[in-house]
Amino acid sequence: MNVFEYIGKGTLHCLRALGSCVLFLFQTTMCGACPPYYWKQILKQQISIGFYSLPVIGLTAVFTGGVLALQSYTGFSRFSAQSALPTLVVLCITRELGPVIAGLMFAGRVGATIAAEIGTMKVTEQIDALATLATNAHKYLYWPRILAGMVTMPLLALIADIIGVFGGFIVAVTQLGFNAEKYINMTTQFLTAEDVISGLVKSVFFGMATTLIGCFQGAKSSGGAAGVGKATMNSVVMSSISILCLDYVLTLFLFHK
Repeated sequence: MNVFEYIGKGTLHCLRALGSCVLFLFQTTMCGACPPYYWKQILKQQISIGFYSLPVIGLTAVFTGGVLALQSYTGFSRFSAQSALPTLVVLCITRELGPVIAGLMFAGRVGATIAAEIGTMKVTEQIDALATLATNAHKYLYWPRILAGMVTMPLLALIADIIGVFGGFIVAVTQLGFNAEKYINMTTQFLTAEDVISGLVKSVFFGMATTLIGCFQGAKSSGGAAGVGKATMNSVVMSSISILCLDYVLTLFLFHK
């Protein structure tokens, strides 16, 4: 097999997987939009997906803000522009790093969990058992998870923004010698609502992509434990890549000036 044949087959495989995933989303959305609605299941997934993701996202965000402050100070000090540090930290966190870091942590935790849960149900024929009970798997299993991801991910991104900016503030005040009052004034002076909203809008797509890929990979898994493990790995990898690709596309076409 020459390199062009390999690239061609890989491209066709990716396009085929993308088409199947879009059809899966369309079918799930159509089913979820019609009654009955499983509100208890939706609330359960919001708690499982959103609330239990707070510790890992918060811990990652505070260290991200601290490292960003340290590295930015090193660069700015070479141009005697240390006063721009608060503005850079808050803009980078709210527009980019907060949503993306939260999305990647979300993909690692939630994407793997969803793929493992649904994959296990698939190989043990629990999904087939739901069909015999006249329960639509798209409505009962997939839609609550996708909806919960779209609702909770912006909230997690907002919390990551706050904690990340706070982490940069702590490092700047305690280690870099910034005045706390001046740092806060510089932070709020140049921050606009658009900076925050742009990150939150992107995080909606991050949450949808992560939960959709997790459900899709779990639903098509086969081959016992090995198949579930492969589906879990594919879910995390594909979710992470999708988040980075979506981040670029959304920034380029919606939030780039």
